[in-house]
Amino acid sequence: MELLLSLPPVTILQKQRNEIIFYPDYWILCIFSCQILFGQTGIIRGNIYDKESGEPIIYGNVRLEGTTIGDITDLNGFFSLTVPPGDYVLVASYVGYDSIAVNISLKANSISYQRINLAISAIQLSAVDVSSTREQARSDVQVSKVVVTPKQIRALPATGGEADIAQYLPVLPGIISSGDQGGQLYIRGGAPIQNKILLDGMTIYNPFHTIGFFSVFETETIRSVDVYTGGFNAEYGGRISAVVDIKTREGDKKKFGGLVSVSPFQAKALVEGPIKKLKDDGGGSISYLFTGKHSYLNETSKIFYNYATDTTFFSFASGDTSLAAIADEIGLPYSYTDLYGKVSFVGDNGSKLNLFGFNFTDRFDFVGLAQLDWDASGGGGNFTLIPQNSNTIMDGAVSVTNYDILLNESDGNPRTSGITSYTAGLNFNYFGGDNQVTYGFEFTGFNTDFEFKNQYDVTISQRDFTTELAGYLKYKQRIGDIILEPGFRAHYYASQSKISLEPRFGLKYNITDFLRFKLAGGLYSQNVLSTVNELDIVNFFVGFLAGPEQTIFEPRTRNPTKDRLQKAFHGITGLEADITKDITINIEPYYKGFTQLISLNRSKRSGEDPNFQVETGEAYGIDFSFKRETRQTYLWATYSYAFVTRDDGEQEYPTVFDRRHNVNILGTYSFGEHLNWELGIRWNFGSGFPFTQTQGFYQDINFEDISLTDILTGNFDLGTILSDKRNGGRLSTYHRLDMSLKRTFEFSKNSKLEALLSVTNAYNRENVFYVDRITNNRVNQLPILPSLGLTFGF
Repeated sequence: MELLLSLPPVTILQKQRNEIIFYPDYWILCIFSCQILFGQTGIIRGNIYDKESGEPIIYGNVRLEGTTIGDITDLNGFFSLTVPPGDYVLVASYVGYDSIAVNISLKANSISYQRINLAISAIQLSAVDVSSTREQARSDVQVSKVVVTPKQIRALPATGGEADIAQYLPVLPGIISSGDQGGQLYIRGGAPIQNKILLDGMTIYNPFHTIGFFSVFETETIRSVDVYTGGFNAEYGGRISAVVDIKTREGDKKKFGGLVSVSPFQAKALVEGPIKKLKDDGGGSISYLFTGKHSYLNETSKIFYNYATDTTFFSFASGDTSLAAIADEIGLPYSYTDLYGKVSFVGDNGSKLNLFGFNFTDRFDFVGLAQLDWDASGGGGNFTLIPQNSNTIMDGAVSVTNYDILLNESDGNPRTSGITSYTAGLNFNYFGGDNQVTYGFEFTGFNTDFEFKNQYDVTISQRDFTTELAGYLKYKQRIGDIILEPGFRAHYYASQSKISLEPRFGLKYNITDFLRFKLAGGLYSQNVLSTVNELDIVNFFVGFLAGPEQTIFEPRTRNPTKDRLQKAFHGITGLEADITKDITINIEPYYKGFTQLISLNRSKRSGEDPNFQVETGEAYGIDFSFKRETRQTYLWATYSYAFVTRDDGEQEYPTVFDRRHNVNILGTYSFGEHLNWELGIRWNFGSGFPFTQTQGFYQDINFEDISLTDILTGNFDLGTILSDKRNGGRLSTYHRLDMSLKRTFEFSKNSKLEALLSVTNAYNRENVFYVDRITNNRVNQLPILPSLGLTFGF
């Protein structure tokens, strides 16, 4: 060993076919291999930041000059390299920034932390460098995972002149939206309650406003959105279909700034800046970020969109489409207000603490028919701790969230629901050479307060408190071109006195530098339920309950189920291919087996009927995606071929969100001398949703007081006789074109104005929402909606 170290690192000579071949890198790799084998290693780690704002550089490149050893930074700009002791030159780079080289002298069993600030390059690149993203794809399993950036969200032609994640998520493969208003997202066969929505580690129970185009999340605060449409590993639990994990950024650590925006739909503002300014030579910082938005669509729609009001479904509660006659006076009766704030403390070594809070409100007010109000609020903190003398990184989060909803209808029977959730989690990450171990613990407690009176005057209520405790372990190992990622989660549900043991697994095989095979799967469970079920065309009232504590039975039997949890298993495979330096395609067949689904029995006719009903189901299909990205163009295209069914023990039937074919095409093109113009288009095509056909009608006679009922000459309401075959019909196909044109005016380095002209449903396609069974009146989704939005950043 000492002999090897004393020799000069020149060349190894190999005689082959009478030629001398030089291998300078091989000599260094031999030394590395020997020293790692004998345990003489050290750690080079650090964070890469934007020099101007202090923001972390995500997916930045770090490498040791003269070697093949390198890493890609994570969402915090963090990297870690385990290498033999010695003298190194660490090179950090990112597209659009000047590279930096740092000399490092590393001793055995020591840790060298490097804080690197990259400055924006003065040279404009002619193409987008996607090497970091490609390297990330080669080094991570990433099955059924899509990473969405704020830049991609802003590229979408924005309804109302405001880009929003609610408009972008349906563009992703495997995600279906049920409509423009009150619409819900269904992810690869999973209902909305089966998808976990996280904001900085907090569970958000209702992330979308009633209008459907807008979420509670502010695009300008988002750092990243990780969308797992299935096969997610052991760090996530408590849901059986999908995860959407949204993380916000810190405020600017160097200077005060912000933006104001106005459009026909809403106005918003954001301010950020340092409390303790970050210095170039190191030290910690304290920064803040506050944002708010408010919708006044209920007022502006009377002026700009009065033609649209009579096509909306004001009859969702009463079934009376004649109410459209007074809709012009009411407009589109949607309003909301969202507030979010964050204070961040960042240490000199990359450790940080974030404190945050939010309040989201929403109102739907149709005078004389229904008024719906919901309010969500919460707060908490998360931290990352990077010890100076340990290669284990800690992070954790604590939060409290509350959600209340109230629906008052003309029948005088209000519906109410509330859920308060308490969450605490602690995670540990150990970084080795070719392996990483992640493990952690999570506590969740929530109490529910629910009351609902159905059409048979039967009241269903629940007031409950329950807790969940989970622990997980995930191991990542790279063996040559193969990456293995087994995981295991143990999830204890206190109210059920049940431990759910959930193995997970992920694998990626780098067949070549440009072709990759992947697979993932696992077992999943959850206890929380929603009042929304698959019989709803649309339902504004979204309430939540804990799972049943009484005995439930297998579908259409009196056989008790083995447990009272919703359960599923996932199996997914796929291929990724880099066709050219800027074109990537992805193919993923998948299968989800929902072995036990539990829903609220909203149609119970007496107090003796069970509160809950049980079904099984499955979802399977294949998703294709195509991406091309250059400096001036961005093209994203997806196609999904899917089947989603449920089995209630009597028949197997397609769900109301079973869309066989779904196509999305999104494109943007930047042009002009300084690329300050941007043209965007988005086209969506979807085959028709299923519905249960009508067989006939009957007079709905009230037999409760037969002595006062004139059966022969009375004028009674009509009832409908539905087909025995559930969801046997199909609505007409859906397609819509959205377009936008954006012009950016730059006044100085830190101030600019963006003018965004957008048109939703550009060719005014009459997409059916539903047809009233009694009157045969057709209710369409929203018509053409032009808008102009202005955003001033400073």
